[in-house]
Amino acid sequence: MKLNTRSRVAWMVVVLVVMLTVIALMRFDLAALPEPGPVETRLANLSKRYFVYRSSRQGIPPRPMDTKASVVSGSTQYGLDCDVCHAADGRSQQPPGQLMYPRATDLTSKQVQSYSDQELFWIIQNGIRYTGMPGFRDVESPDHIWDVVNYVRTLPAQSKEGDETK
Repeated sequence: MKLNTRSRVAWMVVVLVVMLTVIALMRFDLAALPEPGPVETRLANLSKRYFVYRSSRQGIPPRPMDTKASVVSGSTQYGLDCDVCHAADGRSQQPPGQLMYPRATDLTSKQVQSYSDQELFWIIQNGIRYTGMPGFRDVESPDHIWDVVNYVRTLPAQSKEGDETK
């Protein structure tokens, strides 16, 4: 019984895909020190964005009414919980943030600031697996997490003010 041409081509494609996958896995490096390539970075960011969006659609408590007081409280919480990796300005990296992969995120970046408030709340509350970002649900109240969200929203403006004084 001979394989027809279409079956041979299909098998060749399958074998080629398997071979390319094996080669790619042989070259894959799980080390956290080298920077990833653009394809890996793009896929990771798209996946993270999707899962954060999906997860943050429900179960987020209401934010505090007094935003000004929340930002002041958030500054204190940020200093206690966040600046160890993200630095006081939100865009630098302290040594722990420099040594992890992915590196500690620049909180003033367009990418971070484009998350909705609910998404930022979810990230701070739950953390992100396979990164250095811990979840604070078990150690901080929802109001404190909202305070940090509100404070993180002020970081880009503070960053611009700092640049102008240099």
